[in-house]
Amino acid sequence: MVENSLELALQERILILDGAMGTMLQAYNLQEEDYRGQFLQDHPQPLKGNNDLLGLTKPEVLKEIHRQYLEDGSDIITTCTFGAQRVSQ
Repeated sequence: MVENSLELALQERILILDGAMGTMLQAYNLQEEDYRGQFLQDHPQPLKGNNDLLGLTKPEVLKEIHRQYLEDGSDIITTCTFGAQRVSQ
């Protein structure tokens, strides 16, 4: 069903993908405790800047950024996953 909707929309117009997630996150001036949340309070390493954790610790920030992109006309939204692999984590 989603594929059909996407294909139909592509036949009608150029779709717009959201912009840079990292740039938008910088405006929130998040601190170490924001990245730790309740889940990672005792983690032994600094976590500030590990934007992939925000899906767990600050989902409302990601939701707000996605909402902004949709209001500005984006058709497709994504989230930050540059560090979502074992080496980065």
